[in-house]
Amino acid sequence: MTALNNITPESLMDDLHYLQLLSRSFPTIADASTEIINLEAILNLPKGTEHFLTDIHGEDEAFQHVLKNGSGAIKRKVNEIFGNSLREVEKKEICTLIYYPEEKLQLVKAKEEDLDDWYLITLNQLVKICQNVSSKYTRSKVRKSLPKDFSYIIQELLHETSIEPNKHAYINVIISTIISTRRADDFIIAMCNLIQRLTIDSLHIVGDIYDRGPGAHIIMDTLCNYHNFDIQWGNHDILWMGAASGNTSCMANVIRMSMRYGNMATLEDGYGINLLPLATFAMDAYANDPCTIFMPKATGDDNEYNDKTRRLIAQMHKAITVIQFKLEADIIKRRPEFNMGNRRLLEHIDFEKGVFVHDGKEYAMRDNHFPTIDPKDPYRLTEEEEELMAKIQYSFKNSEKMKKHMRCLYTYGSMYLVSNSNLVFHASVPMNADGSFKNVNINGKDYSGKRLMDKIDHLMRTAYFEDEDEDEKQFAMDYIWYVWCGPNSPSFDKNKMATFERYFLESKDLQKEIKGHYYTLRDSEEACDKIMNEFGVTGQHCHIINGHVPVKTIKGEQPMKANGKLLVIDGGFSKAYQPETGIAGYTLVYHSHGMQLVQHDPFQSRHEAIEEGQDIKSTTFVIEFNSQRMMVKDTDKGRELITQINDLKKLLVAYRNGLIKERVR
Repeated sequence: MTALNNITPESLMDDLHYLQLLSRSFPTIADASTEIINLEAILNLPKGTEHFLTDIHGEDEAFQHVLKNGSGAIKRKVNEIFGNSLREVEKKEICTLIYYPEEKLQLVKAKEEDLDDWYLITLNQLVKICQNVSSKYTRSKVRKSLPKDFSYIIQELLHETSIEPNKHAYINVIISTIISTRRADDFIIAMCNLIQRLTIDSLHIVGDIYDRGPGAHIIMDTLCNYHNFDIQWGNHDILWMGAASGNTSCMANVIRMSMRYGNMATLEDGYGINLLPLATFAMDAYANDPCTIFMPKATGDDNEYNDKTRRLIAQMHKAITVIQFKLEADIIKRRPEFNMGNRRLLEHIDFEKGVFVHDGKEYAMRDNHFPTIDPKDPYRLTEEEEELMAKIQYSFKNSEKMKKHMRCLYTYGSMYLVSNSNLVFHASVPMNADGSFKNVNINGKDYSGKRLMDKIDHLMRTAYFEDEDEDEKQFAMDYIWYVWCGPNSPSFDKNKMATFERYFLESKDLQKEIKGHYYTLRDSEEACDKIMNEFGVTGQHCHIINGHVPVKTIKGEQPMKANGKLLVIDGGFSKAYQPETGIAGYTLVYHSHGMQLVQHDPFQSRHEAIEEGQDIKSTTFVIEFNSQRMMVKDTDKGRELITQINDLKKLLVAYRNGLIKERVR
């Protein structure tokens, strides 16, 4: 940082206009000096804990639990604080209380004989935990996190100690009065929520909040109210953003995915999307069709629907799938520059023979019943299909909850993030076999690497917000669909999305999706260094953090690649993936002592977590351990504060040399 005696009045002349503006916030020497002292002190606090989660896929209960326990961070804190002074069962009880205070209190009150004594012990324990988790923050930051009703009382308890003889009675009276005034329940809930909040300083969601599981809307409600978070959009998030922007192909894909996994809760309960027109259309158009291959996939909750309902879902599933192929063909025809003509597949069906023709070879079809397809014009929507999509589009565009959640995704989301020497993005950066960045043509211009990610980020926002230039908006809306499934999309990066082949063809060869070169190159330290250099990632310990491709731990795959420079933390949060991965996901915790990867076993249920204190069983791997504790001054935020301090020092010199006059209040 710049020393005051190195700043001369002459060196400030070019900055005077800026310093005049700064003086409005700090109008006196005392104000500027106080802020410098405050910022210098903050620089020497420990770095806040960052929490990385990815590929949540609508599993709201598991997400909420991992968020509440900080990937085991709260349990570690409880063990550190109480050690052998509490039995394991007692430590489990206090952890469950912190995770689920309202529900746990009801259980305790139903069985506890001496409730006042339990309150006294528990409140003292919570105060100790809260003192510990708040110790790395300034009093000002903690104060801003406090619930208004108990702000003063919590401040007193956090910053006073009962070890001091003069304060012992004072602290005890505060706690006993909380109990005697029957405010103990509310106070405990407030303390538990505060501990959760202070344990994690910032949350990074590395994409794919949506699809498969039932509670994406619940997850978004939580995120929209979270204290500090960001999102790196995944391909499934992008699909929903495209649907919210008005792209009917994206809407059809969203509904198809929901039908595929028998999950209508997010669409109907979460966003109020009216699926009755689809059900009515499907029952009529596919009345005599068994729709066997369109039965919803088992996800562990397949007993939720009876046979009649499953058949209806299958009919709806097939109806929207056929519509999807027609709508996508329209985009492909309209945008030849996407080079996806080989994905117009309905024209390759020989409807008389009931076979699919590829490169002159005939392949048997698993399903030959297509009552809504005209073989002479296979991509034309029937009048009923057009009417149905108009209703669906209206429903999507007029969902107030969806508008709120999409605003949140756009406000706090982006294609990638560079934070504290970590480059975070969901899937890939398109590359050539030789390790160079692939050029992707968008509207006549080539983009690659960081410029490609920035351009796509811009198009994503244009699709949702731009209203003035209709041509530009239409292209952006079409391109969102490309980002979902296009070969050169950073969020997909495969030669094709073989949706048609997986549904209708037995041939495994035609179903195969070939990944882009990134997925091989990312095993190389040299390639990872090149990518990080492209995005300006610097520091002694740099990492790329990805999700997207589930790590099949059950087959011996490892989440750490390129000698630890790249971390893939998708381990199967979604129940649909867990048979393949053998676990229930990874999360990453980056605190002042280092970086830890946490491997989770499947979450049983919220009920078991509360009733039986069943925490997620997690295994922690230390990726890096810092010999010296990382402080705020070592972070991106610290560098911003150092810049502010240097500017304030310039303001002090300007005041003391009369270049700017103090404003005495």
